[in-house]
Amino acid sequence: MTLRASLIVNAKAGKGAGLAAAGAAAQVLVAAGIDATIVVPNSQADAEIASREAVLAGVDMVIACGGDGTINTVLQAIAQSSIILGIIPTGTGDDNSRTLGVPLGDPRAAASLIVERAATPKTIDLAQVTLPDGQKRWYLGVLSTGFDSSVNERANQMRWPRGQSRYLLGILGELRTFSPVPYRVVIDGSTYEDTAMLVSIGNGISYGGGMRVCPNALIDDGELDITWLHELSKATFLRVFPSVYKGTHVNHPKVEMLRGKLITVEATGQVAYADGERLGPLPVEVKVVPGALRVLAR
Repeated sequence: MTLRASLIVNAKAGKGAGLAAAGAAAQVLVAAGIDATIVVPNSQADAEIASREAVLAGVDMVIACGGDGTINTVLQAIAQSSIILGIIPTGTGDDNSRTLGVPLGDPRAAASLIVERAATPKTIDLAQVTLPDGQKRWYLGVLSTGFDSSVNERANQMRWPRGQSRYLLGILGELRTFSPVPYRVVIDGSTYEDTAMLVSIGNGISYGGGMRVCPNALIDDGELDITWLHELSKATFLRVFPSVYKGTHVNHPKVEMLRGKLITVEATGQVAYADGERLGPLPVEVKVVPGALRVLAR
C-alpha cells in the first residue's frame, strides 16, 4: 500500500533553504514509493489550513519542512490523530528536531529517516496550553515566560540582524531593563509563589538553538519539567547564562527544578512563547497529554 505524504514547506525558513530542501527530500521519498505532495503556504495561517486540509484528504503523514515554528503549526492539525509527523529541518534553531534525533542540515538524510521509520513511528507526549480566552494550542518543546519571552518580544521587533544574532542582541538589550517578576505557579494543585527571572515548562529539552533549559525532560514520560530561575543579580545571570547550553545551569542554587502534569502560570504583564511562537499574555494553563503524537524519530 502506497503511503501518502503532504510536505508543508516554510519557504522563508533557513534563509530560503526550505524550497530546495523540500525538493531534495521529495526525491528520496518518491524513490522509496511514498506519494509526496509539496505545499508552499504563504503564511503561518495558511500553513495551518494546509495541514488541516491534508488531514481531511486522508494522507498518512504530514511532513513539516521548516523550523520549530513550522512543526508547531502542523501540530495544531494532527495532534491526537492517526496522522504521522515527519520533519525536514531547515530552521535557525531546530530544537525539536534535535530532541527527536532528526538529522540537521541534510534534507536527504532527514527524508531517509522518514522512509526508514515510516512503518514504526514513535509515540510521544505533547503539551496543551489553554489561553485566557479559552483557545487551546499544542506544543512539542518548551514554553517560556519571563526574561526569555521578553527577549523574544524585543527580537521580533528587530528587522536586523537575522537568526541567532538578533536573539543575542535581544538578550543584551533586555538586560538593561528587565526586572525579576513575581510569579504564582500551581503544579498539580500545589502553589508556588516567588520572584523569578524566568519560568520554563518543557515537554522537550531546549529552545533558542540549543539552550538546554529543561535538560532532563523526556518526551514520553507523561510529565512536564519546570525550570524556575529565581531572582539573581544581572552580573550573576550573565555568569550563569552560558551554562544553559550544556544544561549545567540546573546545578546553580538559584535554579529550582520541578515536575508536574497540570501547571498554571500567572504573572502581571508577562507573555508566553512555545516552540518559539508567541502564545500571548499570562495566565496560561499547561497540561501534558500522553501519547498525543506519532512522529518519525530516532
